[in-house]
Amino acid sequence: MAEETKSGHVRFVGALAGTGSGLTKVAVGHGFDTVKIRIQCSPPGTYRGAIDCLIQTIRNESIFALYKGATPPAVGWAAIDSVLLGSLHNYRLFLIRHEFTEPVPGADTRRLTLAGHGLAGLCAGLTSALLATPMEVLKVKLQLQLQRSAGDRQFKGPIDCARQVVHSQGVSGLWTGFAGSLAFRSNFFWMFMSFEALMRGFSQLQGTQYEISTPAANFLSGGLASLGFWCMGIPADNIKNRMMASAHTSARPSFIATARDIHAVGGVRGYYRGLAPSLLRAFPSNAAALWVYEGLMRAFGAEETRH
Repeated sequence: MAEETKSGHVRFVGALAGTGSGLTKVAVGHGFDTVKIRIQCSPPGTYRGAIDCLIQTIRNESIFALYKGATPPAVGWAAIDSVLLGSLHNYRLFLIRHEFTEPVPGADTRRLTLAGHGLAGLCAGLTSALLATPMEVLKVKLQLQLQRSAGDRQFKGPIDCARQVVHSQGVSGLWTGFAGSLAFRSNFFWMFMSFEALMRGFSQLQGTQYEISTPAANFLSGGLASLGFWCMGIPADNIKNRMMASAHTSARPSFIATARDIHAVGGVRGYYRGLAPSLLRAFPSNAAALWVYEGLMRAFGAEETRH
């Protein structure tokens, strides 16, 4: 293990690389996210599926409606991924320093275990929820405005939305759905454990006719790992978004009450509304985001946390 991983200093290189990852996610995936949010939070029967939602949105509001609410994530996802991936790097280094490691087969060195990568992802996900929740509250409320004309919308933009929420519920209103955000973001355990497992799998192809470059492996591993993340996380995502979509002039709903309401209306299937657009968005946006992140980490000369 390199000596630099033994230092107890906080590393900021992951935060810098995470900023690039967050901006990439917005550019690639926000349109899919708008469709997902509308399917999850609209009354049952409003849309027949993801394609119908996409068609209705473009027909009634124009194609630019797919990027409603893009300002908060453009700023927010850069900051959220900076916290998520910056803390991920530091949690990995922390676990390595505390010997959460295993021998590398065929080499005289050690590496972080798969469970260690999962634990680092879990801690990073929970850490990022503090910043992600208010950003997502604004994004969800703006995405659910169906009016074509900006003058007819309740919220004129993210700042006006934040102002109205704070006026009605206080500053804590921006953290509506925080419990749901914690539940959803705990699934980064699966995301980063799967990412590492896939990277190790691709490394076994070295020296064969199927060998691929490290950036290509980053791209494929990020995309494939995100599919598992969303399959595990979509129930909590539904609960979180319903909580955030609640009227800011009414009482804030609890996690348990929202989960019960979803089940009462749609049964178990209700927790999986929006899964199709989530999976369609997951691969390209996360593949591109982690390709950017890992590439920047190599360019910045960050400490090795994987082998």
